[in-house]
Amino acid sequence: MNAEFQVGVLALQGDFEAHNRVLDRIGCPSIAVRKPSQLAEVAGLIIPGGESTTLLKLMATCDMEPALREFHAEGRPIFGTCAGIILLATEVTRPAQHSLGLIDVTVERNSYGRQIDSFEAQGEYNPNGHGTQPLEMVFIRAPRITRVGPKVQVLGRHEGEPVLVYADRVLGSTFHPEMTSDTAVHELFVTMCRVSH
Repeated sequence: MNAEFQVGVLALQGDFEAHNRVLDRIGCPSIAVRKPSQLAEVAGLIIPGGESTTLLKLMATCDMEPALREFHAEGRPIFGTCAGIILLATEVTRPAQHSLGLIDVTVERNSYGRQIDSFEAQGEYNPNGHGTQPLEMVFIRAPRITRVGPKVQVLGRHEGEPVLVYADRVLGSTFHPEMTSDTAVHELFVTMCRVSH
């Protein structure tokens, strides 16, 4: 990986440092992104979990939304986890809320219940269409993907439901891959960034 290659983690709210630690473990340089100008320094961006309505308000204070749209239009990958996929979806329900519309899925907020209903599970991961492998997943006040657009690939499932999706350089998960010891999903995203870099 060349010295100029690094991945950004949106650091406005949520446990962004957990993503930085995973990236460090797999040997990928990363920075915390707090303002739009920093997007010029990264090959890809992770939007972490947190509270989606709070994230939207914080993004509005620094004009992050138009910068993210431009970042995507330039062909640089974005990975949203939990609240991150809510922000990236084309449609959000329960209740409806504004989103960036960068991946053609419908996401239902807090579909798995409250914080107390959080759980760990083993799901199925199939990043290349050549057979599934087990993947540890942590769900915390997780959203549910209730509709997947025709051009969206489902890369991971839990009990048959899509929990990891990809389309047009956008990766989204309803679970928290940064909360497990398995680095497979972050490795996939870094590969996406390297290809686009």
